[in-house]
Amino acid sequence: MTTPAPEPDQRPSGEKPEEPIEDVKPSLVARRRERLRAEIHEARHGNHLVPTWMLTTILVVIVVGWLYLIYSA
Repeated sequence: MTTPAPEPDQRPSGEKPEEPIEDVKPSLVARRRERLRAEIHEARHGNHLVPTWMLTTILVVIVVGWLYLIYSA
């Protein structure tokens, strides 16, 4: 039994059609790079929910409390 020859405008089964360069999704690295750029842009322009000085104060309180527990034991 022979298989019929494909028509000139048809592709054999299992062969992917070529995609134009514009339709190819950006690579994982490019998408990650774009997300990082967006995060850096947001960080530089403010819009923080908690001010940096408050985060610093909370960190200092935690470290001092931790050191107090270590030296008082």
